[in-house]
Amino acid sequence: VSTTGFKKQRAVFEDLLYQTMRQPGAQSGQATQIPNGVQLGVGVQVISTARDFTQGSLQQTGSAFDVAINGKCFFQILMPDGTTAYTRNGAFHQDSQGQLVTANGYAIQPAITVPSDTLELTISKDGVVSAKQPGNPPQVNQLGQLQLVNFVNPGGLQSVGENLFVETPSSGAPLTANPGQNGLGSLQQSFLEVSNVNVAEE
Repeated sequence: VSTTGFKKQRAVFEDLLYQTMRQPGAQSGQATQIPNGVQLGVGVQVISTARDFTQGSLQQTGSAFDVAINGKCFFQILMPDGTTAYTRNGAFHQDSQGQLVTANGYAIQPAITVPSDTLELTISKDGVVSAKQPGNPPQVNQLGQLQLVNFVNPGGLQSVGENLFVETPSSGAPLTANPGQNGLGSLQQSFLEVSNVNVAEE
């Protein structure tokens, strides 16, 4: 419930084998048939845990490094082994070099480095990151462009913990674009997307 960007799951079940004690339609006499029969089930099993990627509500935080996605898609995160993971959690921080990273120190992609003398950081709805820096008058410099990715089947993504997902053959290849383009969501600075889990429903 309190995990930023968390998406709830639901279990999907199927029934198992049946033991047929009386066969439906079998002859019960010379001219009569058994109408229903008797079949005893041996239980059910979980066949999938489908993840619900519906939008969670946005909560204002006041931090310039917090970014929520309003709509479909994911942030790209560079993992230590060089692979790319994906997340809806936009609670970013700065590392010792000024680069925007997750709470676990993984760099956002494309990489954004915020200068140490930045007076004000601005992230636009379409992903343009700019910094107001000292000067007379103060200068506003563009630092980079945040990009988002979407998948044909987001439900096919694999959860790997730390609020991260990875691509699988079921999810399809990532489709990359700037926020607001090709049906992707827009960004909202100083907001975070809260979990879409409903306590009363659960």
